[in-house]
Amino acid sequence: MPNEMKLPAIEVKQSPGRTLYAFAVDGKLVPKFAAISRVRRRDDGGLTGYQRPEVLSHIDEIRNYLESNSPMVPNAVVVAFDSRVKFKPDSKGAASDYSRSGVLSIPFEEESSDEKKPGFIVDGQQRLAAIREALIESFPICVTAFITDDVSQQTEQFILVNSTKPLPKGLIYELLPGTNARLPSLLDRRRLPALLLERLNLDEGSPLQKMIQTATNPHGIIKDNSILRMLENSLNDGVLYRFNSGEEEGPNVEKMLNALHAYWAAVKEVFKAAWGLPPKKSRLMHGAGIVSMGLIMDAISDRYRDKPHPSAGQFATDLMPLKEVCRWTAGFWDFGPGHQRKWNEIQNTSKDIELLTNYLMVQYKSRVWSAPDISQENTPKRSSSRRRG
Repeated sequence: MPNEMKLPAIEVKQSPGRTLYAFAVDGKLVPKFAAISRVRRRDDGGLTGYQRPEVLSHIDEIRNYLESNSPMVPNAVVVAFDSRVKFKPDSKGAASDYSRSGVLSIPFEEESSDEKKPGFIVDGQQRLAAIREALIESFPICVTAFITDDVSQQTEQFILVNSTKPLPKGLIYELLPGTNARLPSLLDRRRLPALLLERLNLDEGSPLQKMIQTATNPHGIIKDNSILRMLENSLNDGVLYRFNSGEEEGPNVEKMLNALHAYWAAVKEVFKAAWGLPPKKSRLMHGAGIVSMGLIMDAISDRYRDKPHPSAGQFATDLMPLKEVCRWTAGFWDFGPGHQRKWNEIQNTSKDIELLTNYLMVQYKSRVWSAPDISQENTPKRSSSRRRG
């Protein structure tokens, strides 16, 4: 039989369908009814949870402060409850147009698993960990809570609460595909690239499956930010833009993925020796390589612009002449008279990405696009200056 914790609370109606509950509770009791849902992938590849790992040094600092003479923590912890939590208004209590007092009833079971708890910590994980570890009998804290059975709404609130804090951006970007709410403009623009990244990293048959380093795939060899930049470039002015211009229909994600799968499968085939190595051993897997090769994807697609996108075979055919001039794992890049760079001196900077992109673009256009067998109607529309990193 579950126990029930009854706490005085204030209900605040902020906007239609958005209601908050403010109350105080001993911080050492919060783990009885609320879990920390660390972000991870289920066996089927789906994302579950939304919290970051605990930062031990920060927790130690808070704990030491809590064990001092007169600690005060004014910041409220934010908790998302499911519909098992109920609010009963006090008919005799003070009320206003937007708030009223009452009692919040929170069911809990002793030694319950996290999955069975009615609450999840949206913000305040480290404060609660410090309270849990502190050598004190109790410490009352303020809690702001909302009630919803919609996990995506919990995730959206986590993003909004944490997006302005020094939080790993990769974690927020990984959560974006599961949200629908209006977000700050930068995050809103990254929602589609984040979805494409997720699919590239998780879909069976993707040439980049499990290769992208994210919060839930820390052993990936390609930085998520490099993939996001490559995708954003193409969405703004490349082959992916073709499938993202219809405002009514929305972006055609499947066609975008078809193009991406075809191209990166071709890159994998043509540059076998450099594929799958860590960036320190292969500049192809490095940020500069990913971004510059993404721009080559768009250039090749321009040459086949009478098709939705080239096939993997067509991509590979156009990439093959570049194989002899690329120095992904050894040797020196020949950027012109008096300008040679050792393969691993290429850095993930705007200057080096531009240098590498322009070099690859010149080589591609001289060896492939301007070759004698290319017909006049397939001459490039854009100059190489449009294809800078």
